[in-house]
Amino acid sequence: MDIRVPRLAEGVESATVANILVAEGATIERDQVVLELETEKAVGPIPSPGAGKVAKIHVKSGDQVQVGQVLISVTVEGAADQAKKEEPARASVKSSAIAAAQAAAPVRENAAAPGADAHRYESRSGFPPPAAPSVRKIAQELGIDLTRVKGSERGGRIALQDLKAYIAALQEAAAAPAPSRETPPPAAKGVDFSKWGPVEKKRMSALRRTVAQRMVESWTTIPHITQMDEADITNLLALMKKYGPRFEKKGTHLTFTPLAMKAAAAALKKYPIFNSSFDEATGEIIYKRYYHLGVAVDTDAGLIVPVVRDVDQKTIFSLSLELNTLVERTRQRKVSLEELQGGTFSISNQGGIGGGHFTPIVNKPEVAVLGLGRAALKPLVKDKKTETRMMLPLALSYDHRVIDGANAVRFVRELIQALENFSENELKEWRG
Repeated sequence: MDIRVPRLAEGVESATVANILVAEGATIERDQVVLELETEKAVGPIPSPGAGKVAKIHVKSGDQVQVGQVLISVTVEGAADQAKKEEPARASVKSSAIAAAQAAAPVRENAAAPGADAHRYESRSGFPPPAAPSVRKIAQELGIDLTRVKGSERGGRIALQDLKAYIAALQEAAAAPAPSRETPPPAAKGVDFSKWGPVEKKRMSALRRTVAQRMVESWTTIPHITQMDEADITNLLALMKKYGPRFEKKGTHLTFTPLAMKAAAAALKKYPIFNSSFDEATGEIIYKRYYHLGVAVDTDAGLIVPVVRDVDQKTIFSLSLELNTLVERTRQRKVSLEELQGGTFSISNQGGIGGGHFTPIVNKPEVAVLGLGRAALKPLVKDKKTETRMMLPLALSYDHRVIDGANAVRFVRELIQALENFSENELKEWRG
């Protein structure tokens, strides 16, 4: 029995081995978690579909694996005879597939591969291009770089006929005379910092690679503008101080983020363009009639943004309870991939660690993100009188392809009004 990478989620074809929880020779039970996989920013358990003894572990921590790939082989009592019956059929399928590919063009790929500039798979997640395990196996045996093969199936998935077509192109290029050219310069290398002193190298984690690539994608494809302002939250902080102990008695801690989420949901309803996404393929703006807010969580492994759903339908108490639990599970890397998807707007609160104004990056495919800084006492003139008030820094970054500056100002002003005139009744509700 083989334990393979399961279908993880819609559109997710790859994962990284986070932890291996068994050893070869160990006896395992049905549904026992034997391994953990990291997908996107979530870590999920992989249970064994049956009981038996671990015969072979095919992967190690840090390996990138594809859907359908064998992770662990398990010896099941009485399964040997069945395996012998199935082996000829598996061998026949593999042989015919390799023969078909080789018949198209029995030539190995080299540095002068054709169409090298015509197609190069650009990964958004840091993982290899999607392809069936059988296609990957054939490509490996024939020495083919799948990032050069253009997939024809949905999502760019590479089929056997795509591999055959690429091999045929390789054969054609091999038959053509090579153009004369000078010896190419050596490949560029990174700076050797060790020549100036001691250094330490640490491989970037799978999560950090995901964050880095998502940030590059968002920053390079979205024209960012950031609208900054301040909100007087003196009265709101007084309400938090008044109701904080009551929340504690009911089993949760009242923080500022749920209040900001509730105010943001109200502003999003009034200005729905901020709760939309831009479909670059069709040129359409998709207005969402639900309000699922992502909240940036600072973890030891990096920034993770879990999503709280239907914020507009929940009370401050239920939001506080859900958010506190979600944040804790996020820091323990126990959130599911589904809990990281489907957001319509995000909030990044740096106030707890002392941040002020900053320019948050839009979490694509969303079109806006709200940054909150640390509130500080400042003099404020009201009715020709100077008062000392707690002022909260606000920073709204938005996609300028979809949103104009005037609407950004209106949205921020609406948010400020909601925070400065927060209803006390919102903190008295315990349902929802």
